[in-house]
Amino acid sequence: MTSGPKIESAAVPDVGNIAISNRIFYACMVILSGTYVFLIVAMLLADVWYVAEKTIDAASEAADPWQAMWSNNPISVALADPKIQYSIRLSLISCTLAAVLSVLFAVPIGYLLSRHNFPGKRLLDAVLDVPIVLPPLVVGLSLLILFQFRPFAFVARDIVYQIPAVVLAQFSVACAFAVRTMKSTFDHIDPRCEQVAIALGSSKAQAFGLVVLPEATQGIMTAFTLAWARSLGEFGPLLIFAGATRMKTEVLSTTVFLEMNVGNIEAAVAVSLIMVAAAVAVLILTRVFGGSR
Repeated sequence: MTSGPKIESAAVPDVGNIAISNRIFYACMVILSGTYVFLIVAMLLADVWYVAEKTIDAASEAADPWQAMWSNNPISVALADPKIQYSIRLSLISCTLAAVLSVLFAVPIGYLLSRHNFPGKRLLDAVLDVPIVLPPLVVGLSLLILFQFRPFAFVARDIVYQIPAVVLAQFSVACAFAVRTMKSTFDHIDPRCEQVAIALGSSKAQAFGLVVLPEATQGIMTAFTLAWARSLGEFGPLLIFAGATRMKTEVLSTTVFLEMNVGNIEAAVAVSLIMVAAAVAVLILTRVFGGSR
């Protein structure tokens, strides 16, 4: 009588070693994540500390320290400068226009890429990533060269190194980020609701406007925020295509560059903090608005 094949018993896992391995795994994850978060927070705190030091120095040398802390700190001095006031106004206007245009173009592009297959879709998808991967200076130089050829050359005098160039340069880069956001938004919206609306007699436009867009509201707000913040921080294309002329095409990002060029580090740091505050305020408002829907 022959015996059957021997069945090897499964190895019992070492619970102690697994626990140690898990601790090491999460420790590595936490260390790497914490290092990057620390870098971000440290950069912001360094700017705040620098401004605080200059404020204390100004207060210590003044007859009225409290008054000096309010009026002679770098941020107050920067906000009182007419040139910086102009750059703040132009930044708010140009960033808002660029963000609105970005969303206006990103919604149909993201919808088509998400819902339809067509010849050249992969090529179009790759082309839309070009402004993201190109060096910013190259984007500005390409825009500058573009307006040397017809039909763009006919309007070059009214756009290049003028205020419209600021909006166009910001839009050229920011729209690519908005497109990615909207495509992801439409990818996560169930197409069956739209198909049911069409089956019940709605046109494609009605189904899109009454069913899809309300579902994409939070994604639209996210795209707007991302485009606005990206426009605010844009520098390379602006420097090449719009220039950095005081009281003309100067925005906050170029103000930092101009103040650094003349050695006014206090004003440059103050303006950078204003940019951070503006970006954080828009982010908070958008998160609150998006979460309330």
